[in-house]
Amino acid sequence: MWTLMDSPVGELRIVARNGAITAIDFLGGFSEHDVEQSSTAVATARAGRPTGERADAEPVLRAAVEQLTAYFAGDRTEFDLPVAPEGTPFQQRVWNELQTIGYGQSASYGEIAGRLGMTGHGARAVGLANGRNPIPIVIPCHRVVGADGSLTGYAGGIERKQLLLDLEADSLF
Repeated sequence: MWTLMDSPVGELRIVARNGAITAIDFLGGFSEHDVEQSSTAVATARAGRPTGERADAEPVLRAAVEQLTAYFAGDRTEFDLPVAPEGTPFQQRVWNELQTIGYGQSASYGEIAGRLGMTGHGARAVGLANGRNPIPIVIPCHRVVGADGSLTGYAGGIERKQLLLDLEADSLF
């Protein structure tokens, strides 16, 4: 089941299964470079994930919309939603670690790798797992930056990543 919501980073599709959020998809319309998604495309599978029926009144989806709305308004710094991202055991470890990065803070890929006890090319592996995070914003992959603090890749696009980081920085002051 799924629902849609408008946000400052464009339309979001929130997907749930078995009482937990399993995906948040960025849909088109954020910048001139995005391709608008048709309502038919929204109702079909995206990136291989089935979406099922639209269910705006489903409690977990309603809670997600409410919490995301409060986050974008600067009134929420943490999410209290059941999440069930699908991924490998390593991806799960990375996504769990991402959830320890506080609101308005950032960490580098290398720092995350170090926290996981990795050396060598660990930052690269963390970057790949970070990029596969199916629940952006709630699992804050936007808070991971390059070793020099630069904004590196983001599945939703660098413009969205910058907007999310700016939103959190502005809310702290």
